[in-house]
Amino acid sequence: MLIETKRLVISSFEEGDLQDLYEILGDGLVMEHSEEPYTMEKTASFLSDFCIERGKALAARLKDNKKVIGYILFSEIDGGIYELGWFFNRKCWRGGYAFESCQAVINYAFEELNAHKIFSETVDRERSVGLMEKLGLKREGVQRRHVRDRKGEWRDLYLYGLLEEEYEGKEAN
Repeated sequence: MLIETKRLVISSFEEGDLQDLYEILGDGLVMEHSEEPYTMEKTASFLSDFCIERGKALAARLKDNKKVIGYILFSEIDGGIYELGWFFNRKCWRGGYAFESCQAVINYAFEELNAHKIFSETVDRERSVGLMEKLGLKREGVQRRHVRDRKGEWRDLYLYGLLEEEYEGKEAN
C-alpha cells in the first residue's frame, strides 16, 4: 500500500525503519497514555512481527527525506471494520502530520477498500479525542474506569467510530 499526501508518504514498514520507529515508541511522553516505552529490542521485535510480517501498521514518512515520523495502526478486525490508531515522533507534534496521515488512511479505507467502519479508542482526552473528532469520528461511548494506565490507575476508555454512510471524503493536506 502506498498513499501520498502533500507532505507525506504512507506505506508499509521496512526493516530499515527500526531507528525511526524506536524514536517514536521509545519516547516516554509519546507512550504516556499507552504502555511503557519500548526498548530497542522490543521495538525490533514489534517491527518485524506486528508491522512487517502481520502488516498491521503503516509508516508515515516525510516526503523530502523518507524519515518515519509516525506509526499508524491500521488493521482489519472483521470484514470491513478497521481499527485506526497512531503514535508520532514528538518533534513533529502540533504540525498537522497526524491529521494529514490519518485522514489519508481513512479516505483510502472507504474509497479503495470499501470499509464499512473505522474505529478508534483512547484514554487520552486531551489530545487524541480532539483529533478523532476532527477526523470526523463520532463518540460511540465511554467505558468508565475500564483500563489501567502506566501508573496503575483506572482510566476511562473513549470509543469513536465512523460508518461508511457518515464518511465525507476530505482533503488529507
